[in-house]
Amino acid sequence: MAGPLSGIKVLDLSRILAGPWSTQVLADYGAEVWKIERPKLGDDTRHWGPPYVKDKKGNDTEQSAYFIATNRGKKSITLDITTRDGQQSIKQLVQDADILVENYKVGGLEKYGLDYLSVKATKPDIIYCSITGFGQTGPYAKQAGYDAMIQAMGGLMSITGEKDELPGGGPQKVGVAVADLMTGMYAVSAILAALHYKNQTGSGQHIDLALLDTQVAWLANQASNYLVSGDIPNRLGSAHPNIVPYQSVKVKDGYILLAVGNDGQFKKCCQVLGCPEIGLNERYLTNSLRVKNRNELLPILESYFIQQNVAYWLKALAAVHVPCGPINNIDNVFDNEQVKHRQMSFDLDHPEIGAIPQVANPVKFSETPIEYKNAPPTLGQHTADILSKLK
Repeated sequence: MAGPLSGIKVLDLSRILAGPWSTQVLADYGAEVWKIERPKLGDDTRHWGPPYVKDKKGNDTEQSAYFIATNRGKKSITLDITTRDGQQSIKQLVQDADILVENYKVGGLEKYGLDYLSVKATKPDIIYCSITGFGQTGPYAKQAGYDAMIQAMGGLMSITGEKDELPGGGPQKVGVAVADLMTGMYAVSAILAALHYKNQTGSGQHIDLALLDTQVAWLANQASNYLVSGDIPNRLGSAHPNIVPYQSVKVKDGYILLAVGNDGQFKKCCQVLGCPEIGLNERYLTNSLRVKNRNELLPILESYFIQQNVAYWLKALAAVHVPCGPINNIDNVFDNEQVKHRQMSFDLDHPEIGAIPQVANPVKFSETPIEYKNAPPTLGQHTADILSKLK
């Protein structure tokens, strides 16, 4: 059965992560995605290794683990955008496309006649998504923006990590490029919204997405906390600024993540710990009080948690429906029975390379289930086939 975006064609002029992440999701949903790459070099992330996928003989290929994480389902076309022939081929592809995604610097495509206004002139219904560090307008528009610096500038690092006075304290970036990934996901939702508008009106439009805007937007409750109170949020390690206890807790043989979401759960937690009186203490009866008195409450709870191991607490707390979980390494993640049941990893077969491991798209459609048909392409794998069909 065809995916929900079957029949939609996407011209992908993006590189690295934010743009390719968005177009991979569109490919998962059934769109045909043409990935334009530089001859001989391709997307920079092809070379961001090791590790690299090994071929059937056990040799490293051009497919880095980074590249295969974000480029399945696409068709690779090598074109030199700086040449007249390359530009002409891309303009011909535009005529067959519904969507164009690019992440060139602001104004970078104008000299090739591939900027939004130029493309719109010949393809008025195109949905044209531009992804940059700082957007198409503003004092920073011409500057390059990369994920780590956006996490820093956008406030995320100021609320990530332990307090300065603790061992290992100080600002930290998140372990994956979340500013890029979230921008990619915002791009997907914006493109789908623009498709709906196009279906209603016949008109395309330009989508202007910035990594910094995205990072500011998904500060979420931390931004709202500041705007409402005027208090600047601080780093709390794994602790939650608005809920207590909601953080990692040291136990006898490691750590668990405790996520007490309401007052009833707190009382049950205290009963399991063997200190029911703490759950009835007037200083901790409500979440607001627990947030106010977190510094005195948490050492009390930790003195009980340290007496038993991870397995004990996971079982005991789950029995009374108090949310908690192990803090897994990534190998534990993919060995988890729930992750396995949800089929969150699989292999895609490539005729030249063999099996390529993949992490699944988390969306489960009831009527149009995702079908993973194409492994991440080798550089220029589909150039001859696609270009031979151009009018």
